[in-house]
Amino acid sequence: MQISGNVNDKMKALLSDLTRVFGKRSSDKPAFGDSILARMVVTHASVENKAEEPRKKEGKVICELIVTEDMLNGGGNVHGGCSAFLIDICSTLALINIRNTQTVSQSLNIVYHSPAGLGDKLRIINTTLTVGARAMSARTEIWNETHQRLVASGVHIKMQPSPKPSPAKL
Repeated sequence: MQISGNVNDKMKALLSDLTRVFGKRSSDKPAFGDSILARMVVTHASVENKAEEPRKKEGKVICELIVTEDMLNGGGNVHGGCSAFLIDICSTLALINIRNTQTVSQSLNIVYHSPAGLGDKLRIINTTLTVGARAMSARTEIWNETHQRLVASGVHIKMQPSPKPSPAKL
């Protein structure tokens, strides 16, 4: 599937392999969320002037994913932890669309609205809110395309990590 939107081909190539974006380990051992990342597809990536602040840019990334068994809780719906993972990962994609730099999570605020079940198609819409010198934030909405319902929404605040202190000299 081709990625729509106005980002350059280099960014589209990066977004076409999410396991590479999030640093798949070289070992044979699977990392948390690898199977979900491998199935997620970015369908849109764009950067526009922000309507409310025309001198600033707004990044937008849309992802799609079919709900599979490894995403479910005991009740047969998408697990809240899986929704948090999706918001964490997908909001980060919108932010790297504006500034491709290493960041760490500072805060993740989630509201759960309705369930999504096995086989449902999710559409995950991510938009940057602010991109400052060290801190940045994005908003995510997870939509159940199958039933046209909002599943979860969240705001993710990220920051550049503090520099690691130099080892003490002995």
